[in-house]
Amino acid sequence: MSLRRSPLARRSFLVGGLTVTAAGTLGLPAHGAPFRPAAPSISGCDEWGAREPTSAIDVLDSKPTKIIVHHTASANVDDTSQAQAFALSRAIQNHHMDGNGWKDTGQNFTNSRGGWLTEGRHKSLSVLTAGSQHVLGAHAGDQNSVSLGIENEGTYTSADVPAKLWTTLVELCTYMIAQYGISASAIYGHRDFMSTECPGEVLYGRLPELREAVGAAVGQHVVHPVTWLLLKPGATGPAVTATQYLLRAQGAADVPVDGVHGPQTQAATTRFLRDHHFETATCYATRIEEPGLFGGTAWTALAPVLSGDGQGDAVRALQTLLTSRGHYVPADAHYAGRTATAVSDFQAANGLQPTGVADHEVWKRLLR
Repeated sequence: MSLRRSPLARRSFLVGGLTVTAAGTLGLPAHGAPFRPAAPSISGCDEWGAREPTSAIDVLDSKPTKIIVHHTASANVDDTSQAQAFALSRAIQNHHMDGNGWKDTGQNFTNSRGGWLTEGRHKSLSVLTAGSQHVLGAHAGDQNSVSLGIENEGTYTSADVPAKLWTTLVELCTYMIAQYGISASAIYGHRDFMSTECPGEVLYGRLPELREAVGAAVGQHVVHPVTWLLLKPGATGPAVTATQYLLRAQGAADVPVDGVHGPQTQAATTRFLRDHHFETATCYATRIEEPGLFGGTAWTALAPVLSGDGQGDAVRALQTLLTSRGHYVPADAHYAGRTATAVSDFQAANGLQPTGVADHEVWKRLLR
């Protein structure tokens, strides 16, 4: 199965409630009707020569609530043909099934450097077209049940994103948003949930632009999410010092408090991820190892909610971060008094309810 669109439909967007076509003319949408963008051209599993899944595909009777963007962490090839896109899809499926032992491709859709879109996991295309259910993938850990995964061919740690790939990424996300009623603000990178570089520093840095483009296309106001810090080897500063205190609070007494994410701290974060059953693999297309990274929802297990009579190294971590933001607090490892007041002030300044409780929304903003 595949979806096709005309060249004109491919370049139609909604701007300020008006449809702007490739010719630059404006047209009002049907009175009272929700905006429905044209479906992008997506080649189904049968077209690119997919193997059959080894077991039944799980189709959930619920809609996804977010989109997660990945890169394949593969070569930035010059071949932008559809044949290359199909070969990539077969290679990913083989790796996922033969290397990872999965039933099928992990992500829902794949986007090539030439802008060719292919279905990933079987049934993803027909289910997206219907817009009422969700194919359970295997691309982002505990987010799989609520997210659509898009793999983008290439490695974008430093390389620019090809224009054709970018265009189809915007189109696919716009169509997904419209089909499921997802907020354009709910487009994330893989690293927002797991300890990985994916989708690469360059592509990740363009996610605000992607949200804005999709939001403009469907007439949504975008509020960019606040996400967890990705701690990388060699990082320095207050966030690293706070991490070291948090690790010590979890029993890692051998971790130095020197503000450097060096070998000892990296070893401690790796142990923490393993002991708390957080996956550490990179983007699911290639499974390249990325030692020393710490991020995503692993922070929710490392950074405790603090209030009242809290004390110890976790409070020292909080006080370190508050001090780095200009709040005068003692380094006494006790939560009450000026520390609690500083938390309330920080919350108010960042649009949060000033409860004085250092919850995960506070930690997330302080670590950034």
